[in-house]
Amino acid sequence: MIGTSISHFRVTAKLGAGGMGEVYRALDTKLDREVAIKVLPEEFTRDPARLARFEREAKVLASLDHPNIGSIFGVEQDASRKYLILQLVEGKTLAETLACGSLPQAKALELAGQIATGIEAAHEAGVIHRDLKPANVQVTPGGKVKILDFGLAKAGDHDKPQVQLTNAPTLTA
Repeated sequence: MIGTSISHFRVTAKLGAGGMGEVYRALDTKLDREVAIKVLPEEFTRDPARLARFEREAKVLASLDHPNIGSIFGVEQDASRKYLILQLVEGKTLAETLACGSLPQAKALELAGQIATGIEAAHEAGVIHRDLKPANVQVTPGGKVKILDFGLAKAGDHDKPQVQLTNAPTLTA
């Protein structure tokens, strides 16, 4: 895929791969900015469950607007594949960061606070991530956390009464 174009996005590098496909770095030639493109493999477009999961990820991300959550810019498709156009977040995953050793307490608390703030915003929007792990948390060179990969996320039913966490049996003072 490197060197090819998807719509007006020129693919420049492979960033990684996961259960739902591959992620590439690309240049948005209309807006002159770099983006990440998540590619749903062609065989998955024929699987209704995988296709629904991919489309759900796009809609969930579109419903979230928070500085600690990676953004979606759009959805593209061609004759054989579907693509998510995502915010490119530079830096290392929390997993890569932790592989170098433990973090100082102050840094760990700072990152945990940002993760909690992002997850709280998702929960307030009725979204449960369901795959939160260090590999899905990107830390920018400036120390900003971005939660990524909402592919397993579940959007809540806003018609049902929400659980009051202050009455949760596991909550401690």
